[in-house]
Amino acid sequence: MTTTTTTPPDPLETFTLLPITISPTSKALSSPLPHLTQPLTDLTTLQRSLLPHPTQTPPAPSATNPKRTAQIQKMHSQGTTSLRKSSHQEAIQLFTYGLEMALTRPGWEPIALVKEEAAMLYRDRAQAYMGVQMWAEAAADAECSVECKRTGNSKSWWRRGKCLTEMGRWGEAGRWVDAGLEVEGEKEGGKEREELVGLGREIREVLERERGR
Repeated sequence: MTTTTTTPPDPLETFTLLPITISPTSKALSSPLPHLTQPLTDLTTLQRSLLPHPTQTPPAPSATNPKRTAQIQKMHSQGTTSLRKSSHQEAIQLFTYGLEMALTRPGWEPIALVKEEAAMLYRDRAQAYMGVQMWAEAAADAECSVECKRTGNSKSWWRRGKCLTEMGRWGEAGRWVDAGLEVEGEKEGGKEREELVGLGREIREVLERERGR
C-alpha cells in the first residue's frame, strides 16, 4: 500500500483574491471578512494621513505639523482659562480635544513631542476631574501623565496620590507618593515637591492611626 503526501502550496507561488472594496467617495477600504477589518482601517488611516502631502509620501522624521501644534496649544490654553473660572466640565472637554489631536499625530512625528503634550494635557485634565470630584477619572489621567513624563512632574504624582486618598485607598496612595518622591528626588523643588512631601506625611499619619486602633 502506498501513501501519497500532499505538499502544501508555496505561499509565494499562490495568489488569493480577497473581497476588498474601496469607496468611490471616501476612498475607505472595506471587506466582509472580519479578520481584515482592523488592517484595512489602519491602511485607510495611513492613506488619509499622507493625502495632505504633495508627494504622497511621509516627510522627514523630524518634521511636525505647525498647525496641529498650534491647535493643541490653543486647546490647552483655553482649558487652563476654564479651570481658573472653575468651569470644570468645559475644561475637561477642551483638554480632551487637545489630547485627541496630540495622540493622533502621524507616526513619523517625534514621539518625545507627543509624550510631552500628552503629559501636560492628562495632568491638567486630572485637575479638572478633581474639581468635580471624579476621583477615579482624575487618578487615571494623573497616572497616564506620569507614564508619559515620570520626572519633573510632581503635580501629577500629587494629584493621583490625592485622588487615591479621596477614594479611601490610603495604602496604595502611600506607595504611590513614596514612588513619586523617589523618582523626583531632590531635582524638583518648590511648591510642587513640598505638596507631595506634605501629602506623604498626611498619609503616614492616617496609616499609623489605623494601625494603632
